[in-house]
Amino acid sequence: MISDKPVRWSLKDLMAEPVDQALEQTFSDLDQASAGFEAMRDLLVPEISTKSFNDILDQIEAINALMSRLEAFADLWLTEDTQHAEALNLRDRVDRALTESSNRMVFFDIWFKGLADEPAHRLIDASGKRHYFLEGMRKLTPYTLTEREEKLINLKDVNGIDALTNLYDMITNQFAFTLKPDDETLSLTRDQVGGYFRHPSPIVREAAYRELYRVYEENAQVLAQIYLHRVRDWNAEGVELRGYASAISARNLGNDLPDAVVDVLLEVCRKNVGLFQRYFEMKKRWLRLENFRRYDIYAPLLESDKSYTHGEAVQMVLDSYDAFSSKAASLARKVLEKGHLDSETRPRKRGGAFCYGPLPGITPWVMLNYEGRARDVATLAHELGHAIHNMLAGKHSILTYSPSLPLAETASVFAEFQLIDQLLKQETNPAVRRDLLAYSIDDAYVTVIRQAYFTLFEREAFRVIDEGGSVEDLTELYMENLKEQFGEAVEITEMFKWEWLTVPHLFNAPFYTYAYSFGQLLVLALVQQYRREGESFVPKYLRLLSYGGSEPPMKILEEAGIDPTVPAFWRGGFNVIQGMIEELDETSKEMSS
Repeated sequence: MISDKPVRWSLKDLMAEPVDQALEQTFSDLDQASAGFEAMRDLLVPEISTKSFNDILDQIEAINALMSRLEAFADLWLTEDTQHAEALNLRDRVDRALTESSNRMVFFDIWFKGLADEPAHRLIDASGKRHYFLEGMRKLTPYTLTEREEKLINLKDVNGIDALTNLYDMITNQFAFTLKPDDETLSLTRDQVGGYFRHPSPIVREAAYRELYRVYEENAQVLAQIYLHRVRDWNAEGVELRGYASAISARNLGNDLPDAVVDVLLEVCRKNVGLFQRYFEMKKRWLRLENFRRYDIYAPLLESDKSYTHGEAVQMVLDSYDAFSSKAASLARKVLEKGHLDSETRPRKRGGAFCYGPLPGITPWVMLNYEGRARDVATLAHELGHAIHNMLAGKHSILTYSPSLPLAETASVFAEFQLIDQLLKQETNPAVRRDLLAYSIDDAYVTVIRQAYFTLFEREAFRVIDEGGSVEDLTELYMENLKEQFGEAVEITEMFKWEWLTVPHLFNAPFYTYAYSFGQLLVLALVQQYRREGESFVPKYLRLLSYGGSEPPMKILEEAGIDPTVPAFWRGGFNVIQGMIEELDETSKEMSS
């Protein structure tokens, strides 16, 4: 049964009752499994039999499963309340246990990366579906240090930079924002104040942004110091110690993408930013605004934003999945049936939204903060798309289960697109259709250009900080980034120099955000393919998702007929967006005639 009100998840599928006893047993199992793995060290010779080698891989899988279960429970429990003392203590304990186990296993990584090519290829060929895990390890060989150094880095991370970025989350998740959109003064969470960015009143939109940046500016020096140390740590380890060509190269190799592919993606985004600048100029005309400010870019074209109950939202999302694939819809329903959705908005709950798929064969958990807005309906579709992706890849080893970042956004962004497409087909009111189209283009801006420009900012910020730059240098750099992004189309006030402090990905996962641009433009190519092929496209698309992380992303894309090395592929995505803008312009002209 679909709940008409937002719901809270259950974590019993991770840790059975009594939880304390289940946790202690899992910690004990992890310790014993790690000790058993250490006992296999003497087997590691170039002549090791393929059976013994696969036995070792089985043990690695078992240890990873225990680690993932502990980490997932700790993370999800802390998500429920980021200030919960017991949850904080457990997360610290889990971090220490995972670091200890990783250090007890690191000898295998060092040994396998150091093997000559002939014995390494013999073992990879015998590893079955786990081959890509081993191939990925070999690619990291030039950037791997000694066993002792790798252990020291693991200890440094858990007690150093990881703890510092956790502190960023703790600080920002307890922020409270005060807004008076009507007669009543409201105390809001970050997600709630963000809901007012789409308010029909320019005054309320401006007030919401001013309140957001007032709170972040009050804490700017602390948050900026955390970022400075995040960057210095990343540079010191990745570039100075490991020898990556650049800071972003470390992320690119982790994503198994050539630097050149990412460079092409970012450059095409940069060259096509004028498309959105023209859109914002059109939006200014439609909204009849004298000045189009950064506060106005998400302004709705309707006077009132349509609201949806939680039950309506869930049904809309499931219907959009059903219209595409009954298999996808049934997988999405499993998240609800298992009680793995947390959509309530609560004080101290983590902001934003995510999907967490810790283990193959276990239904993922989905978190969002549901407020009844169209944006929240789309977010639900997005995160359930991630869950479907994970479940379709559930037949793989835990070592090759999760897709690489650039492909990880495929199912989620495609799901959002299908939802909007379904709503447009059903909607007969031209004003509502126009607003839906505008919303879809706004979302394309957020997912493609905004995320690409975050990465462009990061590339420069890493360089500036490495050269001894200050916080003031970063704020100037970010303002330059915004001016290039918006050109003459959008007015930008001084307060937006702090916007980069509000983006958790910049702190928690450097150079993550280009994956959203990659995913959105990839999805636009897939949507074009779907429109050409119809129902015959569906099984091919589901097969693409079912790979998970079991093959290189370039190989998966090649099978889908996609070549991300050429600018024309990425420009094709912008052509689709241009078509949407032209359709919106025609609809607006019809309404005004």
